[in-house]
Amino acid sequence: MAGNTTVIFDFDKTIIECDSDNWVVDELGATDLFNQLLPTMPWNSLMDRMMMELHQQGKTIDDIVEVLNRIPIHPRVVPAIKAAHALGCDLRIVSDANLFFIETMLKHLGLREYFSEINTNPSFVDEQGRLRIQPFHDFKNSSHGCTIGTCPPNMCKGVILERIQASMAAEGNKRIIYLGDGAGDYCPSLKLKESDFVMPRKNFPVWDLISKNPLLIKPKIHEWTDGEEFEKVLLSLIDTISADEKSAAFTSTDFKMPSNNIDVSAIPKALPVQQ
Repeated sequence: MAGNTTVIFDFDKTIIECDSDNWVVDELGATDLFNQLLPTMPWNSLMDRMMMELHQQGKTIDDIVEVLNRIPIHPRVVPAIKAAHALGCDLRIVSDANLFFIETMLKHLGLREYFSEINTNPSFVDEQGRLRIQPFHDFKNSSHGCTIGTCPPNMCKGVILERIQASMAAEGNKRIIYLGDGAGDYCPSLKLKESDFVMPRKNFPVWDLISKNPLLIKPKIHEWTDGEEFEKVLLSLIDTISADEKSAAFTSTDFKMPSNNIDVSAIPKALPVQQ
């Protein structure tokens, strides 16, 4: 079992095969308006605006749910997540999507109960039946303080990771496996420890950033390309951590030094060597 392992997943293009924001906008026929407004406001604010536009066009929450339930996902991702949970891992999500989108898809996939925590942009359905999307960090009032340069104004995943690390400190020597694809996943990759693992999706923005100077990354780097490798690499790393835990436990319990109260007179004396 891997009870000392926390696996942190990005959501878009990591658990699912696309960007959930783009998927909803495209499937509900609002791509042109989205592209028109994109240069004028931050992404998170734009998504809240797009939900207003779709609501005014007569699109309902049920329409959004139906679209989300059709989102593409590699067939090996769900079994991999279930296997990691069965092995005792604590599973969490850190995503710049939003809670309504993520929870809707996780429930559809039968995965919601497998995750202990979802860190993402808050969202709710208001009294008019419109989906509202808010920033994880209220960037209009203050900055989240990150200086890496790859985090959007509404979320620094590195800050979130540091909070998770602090909460884990009291639980002993826990290790993290972090999976992601986007530029926003670079900052938390820099904050992982040498005993951790990072799984960047190959040929995606976080992979490109890591590849520029891999020496800045303390954890071991294990890339993946698709859902099949997602499963293979993740379960292999969990197995590695479990083996390390067993080895440490074996060493600490089976190779203890003799106590000081042993009767040394009972220890056989060395035989003299014949000259």
